[in-house]
Amino acid sequence: MALFWSVCVVVLAYLLGSLSFAVIVSKAMGLADPRSYGSGNPGATNVLRSGNKLAAVATLLLDALKGVAAVVFARLMAERLGYGEATVAAAGVASFLGHLYPAFFRFQGGKGVATAAGVLLALDWALGLASLGTWLVVAAASRYSSLAAIVTAVLAPAYVVLMHGSAQRTVAVAVMSVLLVWRHRVNVSRLINGTESKLGSKAKTPPPGADGGAA
Repeated sequence: MALFWSVCVVVLAYLLGSLSFAVIVSKAMGLADPRSYGSGNPGATNVLRSGNKLAAVATLLLDALKGVAAVVFARLMAERLGYGEATVAAAGVASFLGHLYPAFFRFQGGKGVATAAGVLLALDWALGLASLGTWLVVAAASRYSSLAAIVTAVLAPAYVVLMHGSAQRTVAVAVMSVLLVWRHRVNVSRLINGTESKLGSKAKTPPPGADGGAA
């Protein structure tokens, strides 16, 4: 029976992760679909290119929150439903996969940085803060969101090991890290070629429906 509930929790986590808040928030605020301008990525960084900072912040927080919610819910239900840490970690990965390949948006999702951050914070607040700190330092120094994400993804599994995390947690973080780097493969080419957009840069052509200013 525990296996049945484990599967249910993981599936629910995936469906929660499938809520693409970049698209949802943009539509709710009358902005263009973030998949239609800039990098085409439905994430907070690309929403920021619309010029609407409030929409970008809302997207960032909601994408992170769904990662937190998936892990917290799985952990709260673990004793009642009889499953262990492996299911909790799997729920975090499932919400991350939902963001990357959302069932509600033709499996065309974002790169998962905010959702991964939410999962890490929920799994272990110290791990989450260490990863967030790494992202902030690299992003502030380089002004490249993609570079910050890649460096953080590479270092996150090492943080888990140094913090003596469980095997299940280590595997979960390693899986997300590999997928994060893979999802940024185009950004790696742009970074090498010097064509990667920096944080805060707007789309070359203002997207229709964008208000063009900070909210």
